[in-house]
Amino acid sequence: MNRSPFRFTHHVSRIFYFVILSSILIACTAPAPTPTPLPFAPFVLPTRDPNAATPTPFQPSGEVATPIPTFTASPIPSATFTPTLSPTATLTAPPASPTTNSPAPTSSPLTSYILHATLDFANKTVSADQTIRYYNKTGSNLSDLVLSVQPNLYNNAFTLNSISQDGTALTSYTLSGQRLTVNLNQPIASNAATTITLNFNLNIPAKGANDVFGYDFNQINLTDWYPFIVPNRGGWILHDPMPWGEHLMYDASDIELNIKTDSSVTLAVGASPESNGEWTRYRMYGTRTLAISASNEFVVKETAVGNVTIRSYYFNGYQTAGDDMLIYAIEAVETFSAQFSPYPHQTLAIVQTDMDDGMEYDGLVFLATDFYSQYTGSSRSNLTTIGVHEIAHQWWYSLVGSDHALEPWLDEALSTYSERIFYENNYPSNISWWWQFRVNYFKPTGYVDGSIYDYGSFRAYTNAVYFRGALFLDEMRERMGYGNFSKFIQTYATRYANGHTTGADFFALAREIVNVSYDDLIGNYFSGSY
Repeated sequence: MNRSPFRFTHHVSRIFYFVILSSILIACTAPAPTPTPLPFAPFVLPTRDPNAATPTPFQPSGEVATPIPTFTASPIPSATFTPTLSPTATLTAPPASPTTNSPAPTSSPLTSYILHATLDFANKTVSADQTIRYYNKTGSNLSDLVLSVQPNLYNNAFTLNSISQDGTALTSYTLSGQRLTVNLNQPIASNAATTITLNFNLNIPAKGANDVFGYDFNQINLTDWYPFIVPNRGGWILHDPMPWGEHLMYDASDIELNIKTDSSVTLAVGASPESNGEWTRYRMYGTRTLAISASNEFVVKETAVGNVTIRSYYFNGYQTAGDDMLIYAIEAVETFSAQFSPYPHQTLAIVQTDMDDGMEYDGLVFLATDFYSQYTGSSRSNLTTIGVHEIAHQWWYSLVGSDHALEPWLDEALSTYSERIFYENNYPSNISWWWQFRVNYFKPTGYVDGSIYDYGSFRAYTNAVYFRGALFLDEMRERMGYGNFSKFIQTYATRYANGHTTGADFFALAREIVNVSYDDLIGNYFSGSY
């Protein structure tokens, strides 16, 4: 994520209005029938007719880090191959050609979501039918489920019309703020599964300057927009929001979105569109969430890195920045795929939006319009550093999950240091500039391992988690040796793919890779012991 250090306002793709909104409370009860274990049946993402961003701190324009070496902008060097860009054009309806990337799995142990959604762009509403196939891998029987419903933090934005379990209406549930607690008709035995169906409506709210979710005059962003079952690790994990940082934690899941919208609207999604009758279908596998940006004014350019399609979505007047960001994305995907692990999705969408910073979702990242307008053709820019940071989150958030509220350094410090790895592999003469511009300028202090609740301000949070975190990783890399660090980070990415990791896991693997002491580094940068 990315946020201006000089604006102390809420980031609300996943928070904000909870401070001023009253909770909607719906509660009713009904006796549950005698429990019957449900079989663990496979759930494929079929074609079905329905029954119906961490902000990353950046230097603001006009603030000059001292000293910044004199730099003459030059054309961006080509990647190791020449990308083919389609001509500049404003697209209308999304293309209906099927994806040619990796075939979908025939079955999956991951929880699966199927959505059929109608987006009324003009009236700023969504009506949706949702099917969730939930697999109980907690090791215990479950008599309830907890779902995150982030749109319910906005006034009158979310309406739950119906909810059922295996075809039978659920009548005992409570929806309060972001939390939907459902008392099940039938408990779910360990290693069994159940199917939850919902019908809901969204009245999309106006989007503030620090918000991702919502609409403005030419764009609708849908982020964390549908109910999802939160992780269960000895209990349901749904943390309280804060004015800084991210509070949500996600399980990896398989998601199929079938969507209809106005013919003049272009959709940006972290997957490629497929024709599915009257619907346009998007499928993602091993993903934390599926975000959408919709506009009737998008200009779209696309290219490919191997079997990964990369698309840049921007608005008229920002062609240089929009096209160059596509090149930086190519370089980032190539670099991180080689340094960490293969890119975890089939597509990557980079989307311009009116906000103060950047924000990551699976296969899709948002970047502030200010980054585009301030861009002068140089890789020494917020557009490049923040764009690369959000792309790095495709590994450190999307592929390797963690608890963003309690241990935010596991994704934010790694994504910040990934910027350094990007520059050393693509623009090595800019490494000293990067350290000054992105880290040393802020004179960071504080312990790296605090939760989002442990810091007294946004600046204290980012200085410690992002920037002291990057300094720690640089010292750790020197301690391990560059070759061992590469082995460590690649093993980390593959071992914990589609799962969750902790700081204890991080250091246990580091000691497994190379037998050196990290105690002095931990004592310097961390408040706790690992």
